[in-house]
Amino acid sequence: MSPSKTQLLIETVSRVMVGKEEQIRLLVAALLARSHVLLEDLPGMGKTMLAKTLAQAIGGTFHRLQFTSDLLPSDVVGLHYFNPQTSAFELRRGPVFTNVLLADEINRATPRTQSGLLECMEERQATIEGVTLPLPAVFFVIATQNPIESEGTYPLPEAQLDRFLLRLSLGYGTRDDAREILRRFRGDSPLARIEPVVSIDEIAAMQREVQEIHVSEAVEEYVIDLTEASRAHKAVEVGISPRAMLALVRSAQALAYIAGRGYVLPDDVKQVVPALFTHRLQLSLEAELHVTEAEVVNEILRSVPTPVEEGVR
Repeated sequence: MSPSKTQLLIETVSRVMVGKEEQIRLLVAALLARSHVLLEDLPGMGKTMLAKTLAQAIGGTFHRLQFTSDLLPSDVVGLHYFNPQTSAFELRRGPVFTNVLLADEINRATPRTQSGLLECMEERQATIEGVTLPLPAVFFVIATQNPIESEGTYPLPEAQLDRFLLRLSLGYGTRDDAREILRRFRGDSPLARIEPVVSIDEIAAMQREVQEIHVSEAVEEYVIDLTEASRAHKAVEVGISPRAMLALVRSAQALAYIAGRGYVLPDDVKQVVPALFTHRLQLSLEAELHVTEAEVVNEILRSVPTPVEEGVR
């Protein structure tokens, strides 16, 4: 395992992002779990900066795609075009052929364009006019959306929301964080000084190693209990799916890997549940008037007994 490498990666990204170590840790966990992240926050919170910094720290290619209402699926995956100089059709690959893709303001694109990402995110391939092409072995989508604007937006369907392992928010931070931001960005951006600390090949190797992290029977039962509790909660219309349950295990394995352990602890599961459950739960219409998804998730965590550590190794 390479816990020192993952810690170095987190520390490197933290040299740019102030006071966001917890979010960075979960972001790296999603990367190692071979999944994707939805950043939902107000404008100006550093979402683009975070994506750029991570891509630079892993030495990967980076593409930023601004989603708008006139964006087409071919603008996402690519197309074949006629080249008059060669009198032949040629392939122009879209921005999805990269290591880190920032899908900025994804909810401003039409459902047709949003769906262009579905195959890429789930199957790691893109089909362009009947031709299927594999995406890079390390392919990580960081999508952003503004939670308070609804005009000119198209809410993400549940099928696409489920493709995102975690939904994260950066938030304003503390007063000390604000002071550090003023000082850190007073001159040149610290992003310009970020050098790769791991390679893409190392990230790919880490992703394979994460799959080997041991998950005990006690932790498996804990994950199942949390899943069933989400479905049985009186405020929930639609609970956690089997795919989301598997995602919970993968993300907990990634957190254990980052911590340098070869086995998952219940705390790994607990740490990731809020970011993994809240965008997947569908509350009943009556419940939405009284509670939020986050409050329901906290109730679920409190209601399910945590297994003792001795039984999880």
